Amino acid sequence: MKTGYDNLPFGDMMKRILLGTAVGDALGYTHQFLTRQQVRQQPIKGISSGRWSDDTSLSLCLADSLCGGYDLNDIARKFLAWYEEGFWTPYGHAFDVGKTTLYAIVRLRRGIAPAEAGMDGPKDNGNGSLMRIAPLIPFAYGLEEKQQNRLITEVSSITHRHPRAILACIFYCKIAFRYLDCKDLKTAFTKTQEEMRQLLQQIPFREEAEHFERLLKLDYEGFKNLKDEEIRSFGYVMDTLEASLWSVFGHHNFEDSVLCAVNLGYDADTVGAITGALAGIIYGCEAIPKEWITALDRVEDIIALADRYDAM
Repeated sequence: MKTGYDNLPFGDMMKRILLGTAVGDALGYTHQFLTRQQVRQQPIKGISSGRWSDDTSLSLCLADSLCGGYDLNDIARKFLAWYEEGFWTPYGHAFDVGKTTLYAIVRLRRGIAPAEAGMDGPKDNGNGSLMRIAPLIPFAYGLEEKQQNRLITEVSSITHRHPRAILACIFYCKIAFRYLDCKDLKTAFTKTQEEMRQLLQQIPFREEAEHFERLLKLDYEGFKNLKDEEIRSFGYVMDTLEASLWSVFGHHNFEDSVLCAVNLGYDADTVGAITGALAGIIYGCEAIPKEWITALDRVEDIIALADRYDAM
């Protein structure tokens, strides 16, 4: 059963997400860890390599699992297959594995339940679950809010179990849910802010409110008009969430949104992947430059997976 999908207004949603993720990942991968100043000396203007990283691999693993319905144990098994067997990797082996994700993989190997495997310390708030959460959007869309939050919490917790990382995933998915409701980003952001303020009043999320202060205090125009020096694009989950939303809000097409994201430098592939997924939802597959899509490694496999989900 494909929960929530019957209410989805776009029939090719998973394809939008997976192609957007892979393109953003591949665009940023060649400039990963370069400073913003270094990137400005040689800005990214197009795709130079079709190679994508763990951001896309784990998103593909999640999408693959969801083709059979929601099963947290199966999602975890596919994550293990990615790391151990090269499942859904471009060249048959896992690479660019984040530290927090690696620790969680070790815990899964030891038999710890997926919902408990993720790291939950204050220093475990990297972007490793945010980067792969987007394929859950078409599955969870249309469900009751409590159900949506539970699924997002569980899927994040496989690797990232701290409330801040979970809340960042919820915030990102809510932007997509509300956009699918109204087709207007300003309204989607405003409604998401309202829902997140309520959520942050609940235990165990109250202590995290200060970390979402800028996202909740600034209105759409205020956040969109932040200067690029006010946006950080490091691996910290809040930096990545803000950078991705800022890149999308400040542009009116897929190409400019994603190029903005990857040219921020530092964790360019992940910011690009997360931006690409959301921009894909908004603008559709036809808005992604064809040469970017055709350059992707295993692009036919990615499209086939998306078609398998979207046809269900």
